[in-house]
Amino acid sequence: MADRVIAVINQKGGTGKTTLALNLAAGLAQRAATHLVDADPQGSISQWVAMAATHTGLPPVAQPGDDPFATIAQLACTHRYVVVDCPPAIQGDLVAAVMRSVQVILIPVLPSPIDLWASVGMAAALGEARRLNPGLRAGLVLNQLETRNALSRAMREALAEFDIPILQAGMQRRAAYRSAAVEGTSVYGLGKRAQAAVADMEAIIEEVLCL
Repeated sequence: MADRVIAVINQKGGTGKTTLALNLAAGLAQRAATHLVDADPQGSISQWVAMAATHTGLPPVAQPGDDPFATIAQLACTHRYVVVDCPPAIQGDLVAAVMRSVQVILIPVLPSPIDLWASVGMAAALGEARRLNPGLRAGLVLNQLETRNALSRAMREALAEFDIPILQAGMQRRAAYRSAAVEGTSVYGLGKRAQAAVADMEAIIEEVLCL
């Protein structure tokens, strides 16, 4: 039985949703059996994994099929961790089924005012999802952080007003994440040149496993 079934979701595209899902799953796969579910119609994570045929360390990926709830439940019976890459939306039957199926929702957010406004809708959708899935937990993951950037600091303060915890760990702005996508691997597969990015992901994973 899965210890964690995790969905990565945001209604806004370009927030690093697929990057977070892929690298999160790669890190979890180093701990125990892990499976990805590509619920995004764009199929980005499926393409990423397909490119990685010559690399090790990336978990397999499945499509949600006609019954996402059943697909996720079946994978949860045979894998310790299941990570779902969701479509860039917070409404629709597919997203609703995913939200009923998972234990944890991670919401990547960029340090920008537009992403802050989009998070208002995410907070409302999460509250609605908890009516059908009362044990659902969630966390905001700040992406493309810059330690000395005042906007990054201000975003953390602004997001604190929402009823969604903000992970202390986040994804710093690092070239390693782009390199991993280009090379068809995760940051774990890049060796020493991605040590800082791996440290980011490990910190995120440790927090997620405690949610």
